[in-house]
Amino acid sequence: MNEQTWQAVDDWFSERLIGADDALDGALAASAKAGLRAINVAPNQGKFLHLLARIQGARRILEIGTLGGYSAIWLGRALPADGALVSLEFSPENAAVARANIARAGLSDKVTVVTGLALDSLDAMLRDGTPPFDFVFIDADKRSNPQYLERVLKLARPGTVIVADNVVRSGRIADQSDHDVDVVGLRDYFERVTADERLDTTAVQTVGSKGWDGFAITIVGA
Repeated sequence: MNEQTWQAVDDWFSERLIGADDALDGALAASAKAGLRAINVAPNQGKFLHLLARIQGARRILEIGTLGGYSAIWLGRALPADGALVSLEFSPENAAVARANIARAGLSDKVTVVTGLALDSLDAMLRDGTPPFDFVFIDADKRSNPQYLERVLKLARPGTVIVADNVVRSGRIADQSDHDVDVVGLRDYFERVTADERLDTTAVQTVGSKGWDGFAITIVGA
């Protein structure tokens, strides 16, 4: 088995379970044209997030890391008519691409992209008394995941679902000799979710068009 096979399987699922989608396909094309890195979730992973948010019945979603808005479109489509998604993006250039993609998807009334350091944006939400979120997707710089978690828990409620992406890093998460700052940040993230008695967490490995990686999923308890 190799990455070519993983890609073929992802393509097989995506063709049959998702198919062509003008808004999503256009978002990927616009992101590539703008020179954004192709680090968005795969189509079948995007639908996985979409279904998780629907299962949760999420009305308020927080995303940390917008990139070109691909996952924001998937999550935005999971919202009810009066739902809202706030997506945090450091790069003004990425945010501009994302806003255009989100507008073409017809989701500008539900999805807001906030530009700036995510930690600063989260702190501003806390100062402003932002209502809690039902679903959180963390997909930004992994070294900051522990700090994101700290803020997110203050913006959560009992029952909030938190999904963290890219937690396997091609197996490097389990290599204790690997001291890359992102890997270390992820280990710290897992230590924190394990130590907090309010949180129930698991993680799954994935292989596919995005290589060998995985998600962590957490439910916040009372």
